[in-house]
Amino acid sequence: MDSSFVKPLLLWYNKNARVLPWRGCGDPYRIWVSEIMLQQTRVEAVRGYYERFVAALPNVQALAECPEDELLKLWEGLGYYSRARNLQKAAKVICAEHGGELPRTAEELRKLPGIGAYTSGAIASIAFGEAEPAVDGNVLRVYARLSMFSEDIQKDAVRKRVREELLSAYPEADGTWGLLNQAFMDLGSGICRANVPPECDKCPLSGICKAHLAGSETAFPVRGAKTKHRDEERTVFLIRDGENVAVSRRPAGGLLGNLYEFPNCEGWMDADGAVAYIEEKGFLVLTVRELPEAKHVFSHLTWRMRAYELKIAPREERGEALQSAQESSMAELQKAPFEQAWIFAEPKEISRKYALPSAFAKYAELLEIRRGKE
Repeated sequence: MDSSFVKPLLLWYNKNARVLPWRGCGDPYRIWVSEIMLQQTRVEAVRGYYERFVAALPNVQALAECPEDELLKLWEGLGYYSRARNLQKAAKVICAEHGGELPRTAEELRKLPGIGAYTSGAIASIAFGEAEPAVDGNVLRVYARLSMFSEDIQKDAVRKRVREELLSAYPEADGTWGLLNQAFMDLGSGICRANVPPECDKCPLSGICKAHLAGSETAFPVRGAKTKHRDEERTVFLIRDGENVAVSRRPAGGLLGNLYEFPNCEGWMDADGAVAYIEEKGFLVLTVRELPEAKHVFSHLTWRMRAYELKIAPREERGEALQSAQESSMAELQKAPFEQAWIFAEPKEISRKYALPSAFAKYAELLEIRRGKE
């Protein structure tokens, strides 16, 4: 690939660059945080989270020392929570091995948890001016259309080759690499977009774009077959003990690890089944109310949820037999791999302390539990 795209792209970016809170700050920490948040998340969704996050954790040291529950609460609603955990793991390494300062090269950045080829290239070029491409989905899409590149962009070997071709096409002098990478990002997200026809009449590269000149823009980029998506039915229980609501913590590994949730189980239940399920745990159900159904789409599966609000009798009204059953069942819950002991707390306390994933947003709203950047 030749370098004929460089000048028109930079001229366009100079006039059309998006105003973003992490741009122009010159702070490697803030650039790093923004890049991790932007992985698999739209810019519009990130803005509020970013500002709240860096206000609470303004530097690497603060991030490294933040309690996990507080960290996940700050991340609540952004999804892909492993990003937050890896961010903190990397912060601890930076404090222990780099004096609290981010490494200045892409090669060293890639050694940190959660930082791959794209993120290291973005940080190194934008924060430190290193001559390093940042190859994400936007860059791959623009590149594939410019050159009519017909190979599967989801393959790691193909991504590496695109990086090498961009490396040879970018100017040798430092100073413009960060601008070029950001220009590609803005062009791909604003004009040369995915899943919709690109706005080629606004594109500064339309005159040299092979796919546009051939009238085949939407045929590129080429992607392999997607992983099969599956549906999973679940029943969710909003258990009320007076003003308190039950939440439980998911296991550390796997889907939504270490986050809090409303008690739930696989499969759909009717109201009678929901009452029986809760009473098997040793609680006495006073009333049950069916709630609206909800669904949540993950990358590989969709939860289709039915839910019930169940009001339970106070402990003193349950009787010795029920108390004994509850204690026994709670002991079993502690042992079970996917059902943890329940915590009863007021909605305001849950809003303040416990990170609930977006999967339960509809039911959190019904209980007036505030989430994420709310």
